[in-house]
Amino acid sequence: MRIASQSLGTVTDLISGERWTQDDLQAAAVRTAALIGGVGGVGGAAADHVIIAHGGTPNFFGDLFGVWRAGACAVCIAPDLTANELDVICDFVSPAAILTGPSGGPDVTGITVPIVQSAVDRPTGEDGAGTPAVDALDRPAVMLFTSGTTGEPKGVVHSFRSLLSRVALNRAHIGPAALRRSLCVLPTHFGHGLIGNCLTPLLGGDDLFLYPDTSLRGIQGVGAAVAENDISFMSSVPAFWRMALRVLPPLEKQTLRRVHIGSAPLSADLWRDIIRWCGTGDVANMYGITETANWVAGALASQHAPEDGLIGSMWGGTAAVVDDAGEIRTRGQGEILIQTPSLMAGYHARPDLSAEVLRDGWYATGDIGEIAPDGVMRLTGRQKAMINKAGMKVHPEEVDLLLEQNPHVAEACCFAVADPVQGEAVGAAIVLADADDAPAAKDLRAWCQARIKPQAVPDKWYFVSSIPKTDRGKINRDAVRDHCMKDGA
Repeated sequence: MRIASQSLGTVTDLISGERWTQDDLQAAAVRTAALIGGVGGVGGAAADHVIIAHGGTPNFFGDLFGVWRAGACAVCIAPDLTANELDVICDFVSPAAILTGPSGGPDVTGITVPIVQSAVDRPTGEDGAGTPAVDALDRPAVMLFTSGTTGEPKGVVHSFRSLLSRVALNRAHIGPAALRRSLCVLPTHFGHGLIGNCLTPLLGGDDLFLYPDTSLRGIQGVGAAVAENDISFMSSVPAFWRMALRVLPPLEKQTLRRVHIGSAPLSADLWRDIIRWCGTGDVANMYGITETANWVAGALASQHAPEDGLIGSMWGGTAAVVDDAGEIRTRGQGEILIQTPSLMAGYHARPDLSAEVLRDGWYATGDIGEIAPDGVMRLTGRQKAMINKAGMKVHPEEVDLLLEQNPHVAEACCFAVADPVQGEAVGAAIVLADADDAPAAKDLRAWCQARIKPQAVPDKWYFVSSIPKTDRGKINRDAVRDHCMKDGA
């Protein structure tokens, strides 16, 4: 499938200073399509997969459009995978080729798949404009992994139809003025970064700015990047903002028209802190899932007072809950179900997993929440993360958000701990705001007892210097628990 050149915006790497125009991107697409067609034998079959093993640069988007031009599905992976992880992905996907960046990519030792390295020089030549074939919209466009690079992979497949419908809905809800100059500080191999933060502005002709350095030192330059480039829109995850607000003074030049936060639970306190930094009330807590091509709902602070768990109304499509009796209702409490035109085609080569979550036109999110009479949604937890303490259900996300309201706590993550009497107890990993002013565990316990039900008060406390996260800013509770069990309280 081809993306018409006149519809594309520009891509600028704020670290290297490199800027690609729509003509550069289309010329790169032509060259990449020729490269992978010659080396990998990609012939336009819907089943062809090409792994893109680099990201966060203008070159990445040239390669992405090139894979699409060749009629293949782009399999986007983290560029720092180990040789073993890449081998697992290759066995699972059977790609026709692997595209690495100009400066290399993951360790390809022992990989038998053809390796194609993107050219360093900016391409020139044939324009890539064109009309897609009539069957192109339902072809696989992109595969994004939510888990399994070391075990059983779970690859989410989106067609061009679901991808483009999400982009169109995003643009309709965000508005053209906000998207005019967008900043991406996220990786480009998962939905929030790729679809929400990059393709949403880029495919509509707006300017995209990449800032791939999210180290502590790198984040210190974000404020200047926003001001100097008149950034009007940006989006990131709560973990980014916790780090950024420690080192960034409030913006002196108010250019931001809209800011999104998503991919992990957002506390009301952090939400308000971000609003103060940005200088605009158009800061939204977003609800999105890779399986729905990122955002499907959102709550703007200019329309709703920030509160824990508030995710707002649907952005196209319908939401419902399935209650304890198994009844599907458009209002009430239970597991959240979603119908949306941006729903995935399914999990690659895993019809069993697809059947578990795709039920009679609904996508079962696994998230627990409620839909109010006005259609506004609130989340209370995840089914898989739920702690069963002597038959009483505890949502760890709720306890996380409560603990982070304590002035001594910078970050918290609760998880299940095996208990011989209760079956499971509540464990809490705590990052203190000031390591030299540590409250005793009993003080935090007493603080919790005055604010939540007794069974939700953590039984075991682990004070840690940091809470492990993925490169997407998400917390794996099992990994946090294993880290705490290994290192001790």
